[in-house]
Amino acid sequence: MVTTRSIGFHCLLALCSLTVLGCGEKADENKPIADVKAEAEQMNTKELRATALAYKKAIMAKQKDVEKLAAKLKEIPVTEMLGAKAKKLKADSNSLNKSISALTERFRIYYNKLKEKGGDVSGLEL
Repeated sequence: MVTTRSIGFHCLLALCSLTVLGCGEKADENKPIADVKAEAEQMNTKELRATALAYKKAIMAKQKDVEKLAAKLKEIPVTEMLGAKAKKLKADSNSLNKSISALTERFRIYYNKLKEKGGDVSGLEL
């Protein structure tokens, strides 16, 4: 039997799923470059723009995380810079920078293909 309560629950569940999982294109830093190039070739300008935008958002979010880590590192006294906390922050920062580099490489492929096809690249600059 379907009740108002169960309908409400399922609607809430669907909304939470969209919030957590998102919708549309996702930025995948691990997608092989060959696959990215092949995919970009098949996309229209609308799809290219959406994908490039997803990558830009992921890059910007990770850059903010790097800035937060850098601020935390600045708070650590010089005498503790070789300690475990500083080493972890540095390792996390290095990991984020590698991720940003991988995302940027893939972003450029979609961005350049969009530009090549005469699509709108405004607002996609990094």
